[in-house]
Amino acid sequence: MPGTKTKSVPANLSMDSASRLKSMTGYAQARAVERGWSLRVTVRSVNHRFLDLHLRVPEGFEPIEPRIRQIVREHVRRGHLDINVQHDLVGSAAVGVNMDAAAAYVQAANSLRKQFGIQADPDLASILRLPGVVGAPASSLEEELERFEAVVSLCLTEALDKLDRMRAEEADVLREEMSGRLSRIASMSARVEGLVEISRPAFAQRLERRLKELLGDAQIDVARLAHEAALAAERSDVSEELVRLKSHVQQFQSLLEGSSDVGKKLDFLLQEMQREANTLLSKTPGNETEGLEITQLALEIKSEIEKLREQVQNIE
Repeated sequence: MPGTKTKSVPANLSMDSASRLKSMTGYAQARAVERGWSLRVTVRSVNHRFLDLHLRVPEGFEPIEPRIRQIVREHVRRGHLDINVQHDLVGSAAVGVNMDAAAAYVQAANSLRKQFGIQADPDLASILRLPGVVGAPASSLEEELERFEAVVSLCLTEALDKLDRMRAEEADVLREEMSGRLSRIASMSARVEGLVEISRPAFAQRLERRLKELLGDAQIDVARLAHEAALAAERSDVSEELVRLKSHVQQFQSLLEGSSDVGKKLDFLLQEMQREANTLLSKTPGNETEGLEITQLALEIKSEIEKLREQVQNIE
């Protein structure tokens, strides 16, 4: 298109960005200069559960809004987006006089002078400041609408491609941080698993001592003791929770290494991980050294999960 200085982004660059994990925070802009006017499109994005689009376009160009929304939906799945389209006249068009509008104002002023006997002549500077006198006439804007929509589409696409790259780069940083937290959760879970193995025989010994304290010199039924110990051990067994927690960590890491649009899946996995950590805490046996250490590890696991949830809120 003659006069347009904006350039489209190569398709392979957009496809590469589209296949990457993305955050929902970013800013980008693109500009174009046409005959008689300039254009600037800015895009700001923050996190949101859904796609929440807020548009600002110049007065008279509202018909292009559906096209803008269509382009945005092709690039962005989630996030609160503020898109501002700024249109400015340049060169002679910026100081052009709408003679029809000026004539109408002067005619109205002269009619008032005659009706009320006012001697003062209309002030030229005041007339030029009246709405619609300086600038392109409405008919000209209507004629430009099709060309304006085409340039806006190019600028918006360029700005959204820049936004995609920025959001993908930020997501790379988030991925590295979250991977580190996942490694810590996996390490602490393995420590808990080892402590549980150690605590099982100690738990049976504590139960036997407690029963002796309660029964005094009475004979302890060994079979009944074994049965009660088995029941108590089953109630405090956390092996299933540890297996599920390990599986969730692996799934989470796999999603991080995959494509975009996984934010909701990651959030769901974190809810499940938090549930396992809570159950782990509720089943922690006794106040002995192993039990206290398991409790401490479970609390640290919960803390890491909460930090992950804060970071996932910004993943598309």
